[in-house]
Amino acid sequence: MPFAAMGLSDAVMAALSDVGYETPSPIQAATIGPLLAGRDVLGQAQTGTGKTAAFALPILSTLRAGDTKAPRALVLAPTRELAIQVAEAFQRYASHMPGFHVLPIYGGQGYGPQLAALKRGVDVVVGTPGRVIDHLNRGTLRLDSLEWLVLDEADEMLRMGFIDDVEHVFEKTPPERQVALFSATMPGAIRRIAKTHLRDPQEVTIKTRTTTADNIRQRYWIVGGGISKLEALTRLLEAEPFDAMIVFARTKKATDELAEKIAARGYASAALNGDIVQAQRERTIAQLKNGQIDVIVATDVAARGLDVERISHVINFDIPYDTESYVHRIGRTGRAGRRGDAILFVTMREKRLFKNIERATRQAIEPMDVPSIAEVNAQRVERFKQRITETLAAGGLEPFEELVETYRHEHNVAPAQLAAALARLAQGGEPLMLESAPVEKSAGTAFHDDAGGEKKGRKKKIATDDSNLETFRVEVGREHGVAPRNLVGAIANEAGVDSQHIGRIAIHDDFSLVDLPQGMPDDVFEHLKTVWVANRQLAISRVKNSFGDSASAGRRKPGPGKDKPRHKKSAAKKKKMKAGSKSPSKAKRRTS
Repeated sequence: MPFAAMGLSDAVMAALSDVGYETPSPIQAATIGPLLAGRDVLGQAQTGTGKTAAFALPILSTLRAGDTKAPRALVLAPTRELAIQVAEAFQRYASHMPGFHVLPIYGGQGYGPQLAALKRGVDVVVGTPGRVIDHLNRGTLRLDSLEWLVLDEADEMLRMGFIDDVEHVFEKTPPERQVALFSATMPGAIRRIAKTHLRDPQEVTIKTRTTTADNIRQRYWIVGGGISKLEALTRLLEAEPFDAMIVFARTKKATDELAEKIAARGYASAALNGDIVQAQRERTIAQLKNGQIDVIVATDVAARGLDVERISHVINFDIPYDTESYVHRIGRTGRAGRRGDAILFVTMREKRLFKNIERATRQAIEPMDVPSIAEVNAQRVERFKQRITETLAAGGLEPFEELVETYRHEHNVAPAQLAAALARLAQGGEPLMLESAPVEKSAGTAFHDDAGGEKKGRKKKIATDDSNLETFRVEVGREHGVAPRNLVGAIANEAGVDSQHIGRIAIHDDFSLVDLPQGMPDDVFEHLKTVWVANRQLAISRVKNSFGDSASAGRRKPGPGKDKPRHKKSAAKKKKMKAGSKSPSKAKRRTS
């Protein structure tokens, strides 16, 4: 059924005509009718399926002009980015509705603009649960005139710990309001909210063959072969045709460092993470949309809800720990039926995570090879030729022709040689051809840049040389149920250390000590602090004294034998017991 036959208002239909929409997506086709008829809706569909229009179009079609300045519709979204995206969609679909006002409210933005807009009056508020409750508590947001309440990506709000806030917002809304709840999954807590607060809802489930879109080409590369992840990313930037790209990294610090390295290679790039102030985040997204920035390096939370048409590629520089994050990541490309590419970097120790992703998405991810140096150089030559062609086509070369001809006669230079000199001048300081990067030899450290590790001889040397190890303390011990294998597995997977490089481990009651190679990078150290083992965070810290130092109170070397103080104490106790056995009374008691 086309939009024209669904009963939407004339103003909304005019806006849809402007943006070129004719046929609704499955989630839109299944929900717009019931919402227009006044039914509550419980919708289940994956991200990127058009849920925003599914609730925005009915809301805009039923809003009536009123005297009140209080909002008639409230949309709760889990993140700032999604709130902004939904607000922009409302504004776009309401382009033929004069006097319509939508306001996104979220943390990280000053209260001043939000308070001023609420005082003037708005029709629709799109906000994150925390900031909405702040305004409710301040009395600056009134919901007594509310006609619509929408929960977008409810399962994500549950995962982020907003579910109590959502319950609180429901309690502040009029009982006759209409509710639409959308979620990619339906865990028990979401079902409970639906049963409590929705009135005889129309349940809509959009089943898909996989949890990832078919119009996204998914590929993976096994890190190794002497090529680091950074070098592989650089080759992809040069050889893979793309419009705009999002590169996902695990930590905030990694996004900043990686964005700087990409910029140093000549690409307009920027980081997007939780430490960046909201105003800067909004400028960065605007620059991505208008083509001033081509590469964004982001964390999962910072990129959630980001919908930019230019994004043609998603690079998983660091593999996500859960499949939901993977689905949301690659959902940033291939939106609304467009084609997209998703590439995943997988280290050998991350193969289990990779298999989990394939199993959960029920879709095989095809292997790929990183472009070779020859392929990169061929692309560079082609681009250089294209620059020459475009310059010739632009014209206006007469002054330069005269200058070049004069120079050639004055210095008796062959035309080909003169052209080569000018080409080199045009290339600037950057070499035209990429050369093989020399392999850096490590000075006895097992922390490497996922480039395939050191040679076997190097590994054996590190594993047996205690002078290359330092001692770390982790805040998980025997009383928490931890075993050495748990620590080895966690550290090997999270820090990129081969298990044979992990030295001695001592498990104590409420903490443990472990020897690890020296030279642990700061970002790895900070990441290990947050890793969970035996339901506790490691909270790793460096220990000044090693296992064998006498200053290490409460520690002992691992091994079958006991330390000397324990031997002495035990011997003295045995001697005392032997002497006491001569007492008749004690002997008698033992006999009896």
